[in-house]
Amino acid sequence: MEALIPVINKLQDVFNTVGADIIQLPQIVVVGTQSSGKSSVLESLVGRDLLPRGTGIVTRRPLILQLVHVSPEDRRKTAGDENDPATWKNSRHLSKGVDAEEWGKFLHTKNKLYTDFDEIRQEIESETERISGNNKGISPEPIHLKIFSPNVVNLTLVDLPGMTKVPVGDQPKDIELQIRELILRFISNPNSIILAVTAANTDMATSEALKIAREVDPDGRRTLAVITKLDLMDAGTDAMDVLMGRVIPVKLGIIGVVNRSQLDINTKKSVADSIRDEYGFLQKKYPSLANRNGTKYLARTLNRLLMHHIRDCLPELKTRINVLAAQYQSLLNSYGEPVDDKSATLLQLITKFATEYCNTIEGTAKYIETSELCGGARICYIFHETFGRTLESVDPLGGLNTIDILTAIRNATGPRPALFVPEVSFELLVKRQIKRLEEPSLRCVELVHEEMQRIIQHCSNYSTQELLRFPKLHDAIVEVVTSLLRRRLPVTNEMVHNLVAIELAYINTKHPDFADACGLMNNNIEEQQRRNRLARELPSAGSRDKTSPAIGEGVSESGTGNWRGMLKTSRAEEILAEEKSKPVPVLPASPQKGHAVNLLDVPVPVARKLSAREQRDCEVIERLIKSYFLIVRKNIQDSVPKAVMHFLVNHVKDSLQSELVGQLYKALLLDDLLTESEDMAQRRKEAADMLQALQRASQIIAEIRETHLW
Repeated sequence: MEALIPVINKLQDVFNTVGADIIQLPQIVVVGTQSSGKSSVLESLVGRDLLPRGTGIVTRRPLILQLVHVSPEDRRKTAGDENDPATWKNSRHLSKGVDAEEWGKFLHTKNKLYTDFDEIRQEIESETERISGNNKGISPEPIHLKIFSPNVVNLTLVDLPGMTKVPVGDQPKDIELQIRELILRFISNPNSIILAVTAANTDMATSEALKIAREVDPDGRRTLAVITKLDLMDAGTDAMDVLMGRVIPVKLGIIGVVNRSQLDINTKKSVADSIRDEYGFLQKKYPSLANRNGTKYLARTLNRLLMHHIRDCLPELKTRINVLAAQYQSLLNSYGEPVDDKSATLLQLITKFATEYCNTIEGTAKYIETSELCGGARICYIFHETFGRTLESVDPLGGLNTIDILTAIRNATGPRPALFVPEVSFELLVKRQIKRLEEPSLRCVELVHEEMQRIIQHCSNYSTQELLRFPKLHDAIVEVVTSLLRRRLPVTNEMVHNLVAIELAYINTKHPDFADACGLMNNNIEEQQRRNRLARELPSAGSRDKTSPAIGEGVSESGTGNWRGMLKTSRAEEILAEEKSKPVPVLPASPQKGHAVNLLDVPVPVARKLSAREQRDCEVIERLIKSYFLIVRKNIQDSVPKAVMHFLVNHVKDSLQSELVGQLYKALLLDDLLTESEDMAQRRKEAADMLQALQRASQIIAEIRETHLW
């Protein structure tokens, strides 16, 4: 199981080659406040001085530090392929031609090897300033460093900037928030182990490292606490309770270490001497805990924890890699291969787009929307919900009042008083109401046209992603389809306009539905007339005998089923009713002497009580208008969708393929239309590289199973 850590290093190398961080690999993340001793702990684990030193914030970029254990025999080998499984299977991660006991290698310097650790420190400082600048700002872009040494155990560590509260110098004002977000980004990885570093001369209960660790690991299953600077505690105090877990328990344990002082660093005290002095201090100060604390015990513990953690994470890691490999394979397929036969490719793309467009209208497309109505379903909704409800909401008598009706009746009779309600007034008023159906009908055409325009974008986004490779072809197809829809719009509008005009051209009062409505209204009116006559004739039987012939004549004429019959009543009844309701005449004032009289300057009463005949005439006209309007509305509600389907939807479906081929399938346009977007080749290469990396990672994990390492 010792070889599992080099496996993770190998996986890290694979993904570093493509510059991707899509896989969260197991690693140890070191967190703590500034000057808590994080860098000293890391240097103790490496056994060499390699990290920048100074006051304030020194670590300003994440440092991903991979420690690779090599034996003395390994360093003398000059051959070996790092991609050979035999290399990492036996914990041998070799570099060619290295004749040094320890060396380092940065990812950003490619194959350059560093045997001088002062140069490694200088390179870290230079690379940090190159990205983060020299104003003490931070950057989330990591530095990758590998250390090969016989004195280290296999580990992958991440050193992060120390947490701070107050910006210093020209640091950004939100430096605290930036560092916190950077730390959370790394420790939120569920495959990471959190190494929370806290100085012994501070209160453990106020540890910022443990506090932020608990935010992402509340159960403490992947948190290990490290207590530094045990030798700097106040006289008369010790860290026994802290190290025993009595103050704050930590599941993975609490390990104490002794750091090198600034004087030791200035005097170039070696890490080996420091570890030897640390052991003596622990034996003297904490004899019962000496074998469970110190740098060497910390290194062994981290190595053990990381190996077990890797073993637990590998199944999920394998699944994640396989899923990503399938996704990138699909992405690469969508980018397509470089075009060889341009003529066949163009025809294929045109045909596929036309087919998908028609299928979207028919509801048989491969990609079905689930969030909203689209294509033919939306057109159906427009016809039967939007358009249908709009027509039903149109009031048959909307915009008409009693004065309008009376005015139309009087204007239709000319200079003679009307004996009957003129038919012209009915036609005039009903046409006015039918005209109101034209606007919602044209709006229906507009909505369907807009939906057919939206289908173009739907097909581009979901159905024919190959078009994204060729932006000029995509734009040309959109232009052709848009032009076709634009040409069909006025034709369809004209037809819908004609449908309304046809209804206006001839008012068919012999329509069966209209005749039935007239007959029913005749019966109702006759019954009301009979009741009115009975009420007037009760006081005098003689008067009843005199008016009987007239009554019989009125009933006979109105019962014929002709709508005019309902307009005839007894002349005696009309005269009687008019006499009763006749207003008292108001004599106009005498004109002043010397002034002309304008006969048209007669005040028109704003409101007055209608006579019985006027009331009856208005009611009859209203009922007739409503009856005929409902007939026409039913016709329009049925004929407009049919016209839209024939002149717009079906015509576009039937002619789309031929229109696209005729406009675009030309030899002179092939090269221009099939020009890929500028970034497509780069995106195809990146997807291919990532797919290759994922396949290599999957192969590495499969070889682990074969060698029974997992």
